[in-house]
Amino acid sequence: MTAEPAGAPEPQWLRDLEHRAHESAFIPHLPAATGRASAVLILFGPAGSGGEDVVLTERALTLRKHAGQVSFPGGGADPGDATLVDTALREAREEIGLSPDGVQVVGELPVLPLSVTGFQVTPVVAWWRDPSPIRVVDPAEVARVERVALADLVDPDHRFSSVHPARSFDAPAFEVDGLYIWGFTAMVLDATLRLAGLERPWDREDKRPVPDRYWRGG
Repeated sequence: MTAEPAGAPEPQWLRDLEHRAHESAFIPHLPAATGRASAVLILFGPAGSGGEDVVLTERALTLRKHAGQVSFPGGGADPGDATLVDTALREAREEIGLSPDGVQVVGELPVLPLSVTGFQVTPVVAWWRDPSPIRVVDPAEVARVERVALADLVDPDHRFSSVHPARSFDAPAFEVDGLYIWGFTAMVLDATLRLAGLERPWDREDKRPVPDRYWRGG
């Protein structure tokens, strides 16, 4: 395996991402965000094979909401969190054992609604200049932690539109290494890759129903 570079500088597209997200409509069709404040950490880092990757988690199947779904580390703000950046970093430490050392916060993307759980979510974008070990901390909450290469996410063979069998839902989705990425996480990834200038053309008419195991749990 190729060693990851220590102190790797953030790529130019990441430096520009926050400005572009606020300058244009990040995810234009979503309603205004309301509800409890929360944050997720979108942590990009240098991939061992070259390019960049992003940290994703797969939620435990026993959870009441979004069971088994792929997400970014994150959760609701606690009274002890001074900022939503603190919320994102704390949740990442609790969920995947992330050390803040070596993590360079780039900025915050526009606040987004997560209607199913009643949260307003601030995506916090960060660069992992000095990657450290991560793991599943609590199997009752997180079943899997992966660093997914952006090259795999932008591969047209891994992209399609997911449609919900029980409600009006048609949105970008991904499937990489057994991770079925749809809903909020997929929409954020899709917008991020587009604004970063990394997106490759893919077949938006390839529509696939969300597997039953994901949508019945909410």
